Amino acid sequence: MRPIIEFCASNMHTGTDKVMKSLEENLDFDVVEYGCLGNCGQCYMEPYALVNGEIIAAESAESLHLLILEKIKEIEAMYDLLSE
Repeated sequence: MRPIIEFCASNMHTGTDKVMKSLEENLDFDVVEYGCLGNCGQCYMEPYALVNGEIIAAESAESLHLLILEKIKEIEAMYDLLSE
């Protein structure tokens, strides 16, 4: 299972550029940057990304990074349960 993590280029002012670069180092993740993800209000207000299509948002880029990793662990655990 390769999680897809999507970032909005317009949200990089919140520090998500550093989060994206860090996640790109993990070859098990598919990290994609788009010009716009269509969540303009949220994009303006806080750091966010999509993980397998689900919005993950936080108060800071550092918190977002941790929440993304937690969500990936949660998804992996679900896949493990389903494959038993």
